[in-house]
Amino acid sequence: MSRSSISGLQSETAAVTSPDARITREAGAVPTRNAPGGAASGRFMGSLARSSLLTGDLDYHLIRASMVIIFLFFGYQKWFEYEAQVLIPYISNGPLIWWLYPAFGIRGASWFLGVSEWTFGALLLAGFWDRRAGVLGALGSVATFVGTVTIIPFMPNGWAASAGGFPAMAGNIPFLMKDVVLLAVSIYLLKQDVVRTLARPGNH
Repeated sequence: MSRSSISGLQSETAAVTSPDARITREAGAVPTRNAPGGAASGRFMGSLARSSLLTGDLDYHLIRASMVIIFLFFGYQKWFEYEAQVLIPYISNGPLIWWLYPAFGIRGASWFLGVSEWTFGALLLAGFWDRRAGVLGALGSVATFVGTVTIIPFMPNGWAASAGGFPAMAGNIPFLMKDVVLLAVSIYLLKQDVVRTLARPGNH
């Protein structure tokens, strides 16, 4: 058998035994210009990949800023009677925060939460310049939303019986569900601040 015949046989064998590789090569051989909008899309994706949106910390800073705003506004509510009354079903059914009423009363519990939320918000704000403050703020944020998310299973009339019950939300449950996302955000900030604090020179 000639050398050219052996080479051809090896090529055919490779094509049979490696169909994924052959398909990948064929797909990669299609010129981008043949796909409608392919060149423009490629340029856009390239620009996006080089932008600060993907290469910088814009998302990290936006998340921190949003949490500062949330704690500012929700903490402000806690100083007023109307919010103290709104909180009664939440605190009363919270397995981790029910003790606030025996300890502080209805208004006192609301004030306690207001002070806590403003403190955590201030620490998160300070986290823009000091990662250690950010870690403390994120820990407080995690504790806050663990306290609210754990109310969900214990909230009376939280699932619409007319719709078959769980997972058809009713009553106060939809308001609490947002805290699932806020808990995840708090964990993200905690991780980021801990990693960045440990990565600073002198912390090794």
